[in-house]
Amino acid sequence: MNERLNFFSANPNAMKTLIGLEQYIGQSTIEPQLAELVRLRASLINGCAFCIDKHVHTARKAGEDERKLATISAWRETSFFSERERAALEWTESVTLLSETRVPDEVWNTARNVFSDQELVDLTLLVAAINAWNRFAVAFRKMPA
Repeated sequence: MNERLNFFSANPNAMKTLIGLEQYIGQSTIEPQLAELVRLRASLINGCAFCIDKHVHTARKAGEDERKLATISAWRETSFFSERERAALEWTESVTLLSETRVPDEVWNTARNVFSDQELVDLTLLVAAINAWNRFAVAFRKMPA
């Protein structure tokens, strides 16, 4: 499969906007390891090979547990994830699959019990950002290095 378009060189100003969003997320209330799990889970749902490769690498560098990385697609079936991680992964899945889930009350209630209002906004912004990156990478066939 060949890359269709280098979206960074095609429109650098548009990409600066997404990079600015990432800079905010990096300073947000969501801890870096959790952010990488969220990015990885959304990227797996969206089938974004570039982002999966990138966020597995970044998560490892941040010291994430290999067992979590290996089982993130089946996180409900393991005991490796904390309550906060479980709530974030459930929120990520529901927001990523918005047209299917409509983010049901039970998902909201679980997230609400673990995250503050500010954290919920930051988490949702993180989910929205990785979904945007996934859409660019998949649509334009960005390949892992």
